Amino acid sequence: MTIQPPPYGSQPLAPMPPPPGAAPQGFGPPPQYGYAPSPPQPPVSGPEFMAVDRHNSIVVDTEGVAFESHGLSADFPWQQIRSAHFKASPSGKNLMMAVVLVDGRVFECVVEAKPRAKLGEWFAQLAAVLGYYRPMG
Repeated sequence: MTIQPPPYGSQPLAPMPPPPGAAPQGFGPPPQYGYAPSPPQPPVSGPEFMAVDRHNSIVVDTEGVAFESHGLSADFPWQQIRSAHFKASPSGKNLMMAVVLVDGRVFECVVEAKPRAKLGEWFAQLAAVLGYYRPMG
């Protein structure tokens, strides 16, 4: 005995997929109420340092270190910083700061201290702020 396939068109049709954007079968309509936004996070606080001249700036805060030089800026999060160093320029008029990233790259920024006595204030502030975020030990 030979089994013959049913004639064309006698098989039941597969259900049509739902149109795009429609909820899948078995799911009801979306809820009528909206979802509440996440509550605002309190700002993270910590000491900050900022040195600025007419062309350049150095900022150290809870996020990391930021340099700006003649309109170009670079941000370095603490997770990417291996170490941070600072010193006075040979003339004693500028704060020179460098960050060494975990991948070995080094970035520098120089800010002019006017008046020159400002450099001593910056050194004390910067040492304290860097010590807070990058304690030795």
